[in-house]
Amino acid sequence: MTNPRTPAIITGAGAVCGLGRDPDSMLAAVLDGRSAIGPIAGWNTSDWPVKIAAEITNFNARELVDDRKLHKFIRRTDFLGIYAGDRAAAEAGYDAHRASLDADSAAAFADRSGCYVGSGGGAFENQYDYLPLLAEAHGELPAFGAKLGETVNPMWLLRTLPNNVLCHVGIRNRLKGSNACITNHSVGGSLAVIEAAEALAHGEADRALAIGHDTPIEPQNVLYYHRCGLLAADALRPFDRGRSGSVFGEGAGALALETRASLASRGGTALGEVLGGGHVAEAVGLLAIRDDGDGTARAIELALADAGLDRGDIAMIVAHGNGTQQSDASEARGILRVFGARCPPVTAFKWAIGHLVAAAGIAEATIALAALRAKVVPGIATLAELDPDCGELPVSRTTRAIGGDVALVLCRGFAGTDTAFIVRTLPR
Repeated sequence: MTNPRTPAIITGAGAVCGLGRDPDSMLAAVLDGRSAIGPIAGWNTSDWPVKIAAEITNFNARELVDDRKLHKFIRRTDFLGIYAGDRAAAEAGYDAHRASLDADSAAAFADRSGCYVGSGGGAFENQYDYLPLLAEAHGELPAFGAKLGETVNPMWLLRTLPNNVLCHVGIRNRLKGSNACITNHSVGGSLAVIEAAEALAHGEADRALAIGHDTPIEPQNVLYYHRCGLLAADALRPFDRGRSGSVFGEGAGALALETRASLASRGGTALGEVLGGGHVAEAVGLLAIRDDGDGTARAIELALADAGLDRGDIAMIVAHGNGTQQSDASEARGILRVFGARCPPVTAFKWAIGHLVAAAGIAEATIALAALRAKVVPGIATLAELDPDCGELPVSRTTRAIGGDVALVLCRGFAGTDTAFIVRTLPR
């Protein structure tokens, strides 16, 4: 065991996806074997090769973010990120504590409160405002430019900023300290957690929100991912012999982190801890990944070292489990390379919530914390037969009891990026 870093205390959590609007309701659905994956309702998919996703049904922006004026300046993904961030801040009790302070102390509290956001910065829908005019101009740039000002929404730039959630969550919750907007594909939300914990450990902030959000369910994304051979046509089956690809979902997750000294000074409640994290790149290509799971294994080893934990301290692993052939097999090899025959129970959540891309790791961490509190390892309902290429990975279709309070959360993204971070639940 190495010398551990000082844990970042978790004081609040928020999440939203097709399964629900909070981690406990999401966990309940997972334990019931329910999935949010169903027919895409956002556009007519009758002639499309992929017709399914895990959408948020009956989407109501006003129920997520109550500021009507703000609705002019943000997109669907921003609503989700702001909602999750606000829920985590509310559970952490930021507003209530500030209300008890004098003006100078409240200002100091704001100055020492940070925000780190993993954002899905590559949405094709950002350009859709231009498509009708491009068609009308028949490729003639002078004709396009002549009508641009009167055709495209003047709020286009403000609506498409990748740091909208960082800005508006900061404004709404008076987070004036250190901050960063991370656009790094699927690992963005996980990196927000790791970077927020680093900021606390190095004295850059006393508390910080970590948020990840994404809404990748749009026509071009679905078509291009399908052409890359990454999407399934019927279901997402992590580690199963019959798996055929991933399925998009949409959502957001957030964790409110704080130093132990800061929390003690204001009398808040500790819900859990972020113990450590690690992130690496395999550096073999944009879509290519190593078959031996080297990136996964190295990220896990770094997270264990950062937390000062041994392999036996991990009670549950939440795998990336995106349902693609190569990723699942190589991830399993990476996990087994580190843990071997003593591997703790492994589960995955994308079969139920879809692949949330930039929100994946952090949203799944909120469900993992709820599972740790319930003392269960949720089953993977779509698992019929473990693929022999995944070795003896200890996954199960059924829910299992858990013997500890520590979970390892894994996430993977394009360009061979891999993250791992470790969370512990604390009694409420």
